[in-house]
Amino acid sequence: MIATPHFWYRQKTPSEILLKIALLPVSWVYGALVRKKFDLYFPVPMAKPVICVGNLVAGGAGKTPVVLALADLLKEKGYNPHLLTRGYGGKEGGPLQVSPGRDTAYDVGDEALLLVEKAPTWVSAKRPLGAQGAIDSGASIVVMDDGFQNAVIYKDFSFVVIDGMVGFGNKQVMPAGPLREPMAFGLGRADAVVIIGEDRTGAADAIRRHTTVPVLFATLVPDENNPDVKGKKLFAFAGIGRPTKFKETLEAAGALVEGWAEFPDHYPYDEEDLKEIVTAAEAQNVALITTAKDHVRLPFSLRQKIQKFAVHLVWQNPDEIVPLIEQALQKRTL
Repeated sequence: MIATPHFWYRQKTPSEILLKIALLPVSWVYGALVRKKFDLYFPVPMAKPVICVGNLVAGGAGKTPVVLALADLLKEKGYNPHLLTRGYGGKEGGPLQVSPGRDTAYDVGDEALLLVEKAPTWVSAKRPLGAQGAIDSGASIVVMDDGFQNAVIYKDFSFVVIDGMVGFGNKQVMPAGPLREPMAFGLGRADAVVIIGEDRTGAADAIRRHTTVPVLFATLVPDENNPDVKGKKLFAFAGIGRPTKFKETLEAAGALVEGWAEFPDHYPYDEEDLKEIVTAAEAQNVALITTAKDHVRLPFSLRQKIQKFAVHLVWQNPDEIVPLIEQALQKRTL
């Protein structure tokens, strides 16, 4: 696992600019291969609708909170959603229905353990098999966490999630930038775009230059049952797509972040990794805290020593979401 390269989201030095330029030929090849993949597969619709929540950049953009919030909306409308993830970071290939009493992050990945708290969740490296397992078990609709670049499974509706703080970065395809595919090609397959947080990079304007699909807005807010961090001195750490986002969240909640450490996304912690952090926090007499996603990856021996600070997604216009999906699903009956 490697950390997100800084030059994907900034080019402030000559070396960063030169590195991006040097990697552009590789990016062009990578982008062409992604487009070619979609020419090779002709997936057919599953027996029940499949909704995809994906993104265009490597790393986290907020897909899992969108899936969790979407599951709530669908249940309110009478649907029986099952959730589907590849199980990144876990050893299980599936298809496997996640059992929180049996499975660990080592087995099914961190995201699956968050998703199963909301609705029945399936892990499957082969997405169609996971979706079929969910449907056979009674799902009336399947919501897929990630998989927008997966050409094998048919999607009835696709959300593309954007982190408003960083947008599309330098707008280059990997490895010259954070994009998993050319921006125009990806946005051309989206049915709606969700911008999370303040749009500091003008992502909405960039999106509207490429597509006319709805642009939705949402924010991440702290859970009510989080520990009170206002005015508290903390040592925080995170191993998510953009770790500093967690630090910013804590500071916005009034925390005094005295110590900070960051790890690559989905990092599989062990006691040795955290030994130095635990020692530093004890020396400063401050509490240790991390994200909900990181907390499920902690060794059991440390979970009681490290607090969890969770967030959830709040839609700007929640009443628009399910009707938007249902309008698209009417095509299945035509």
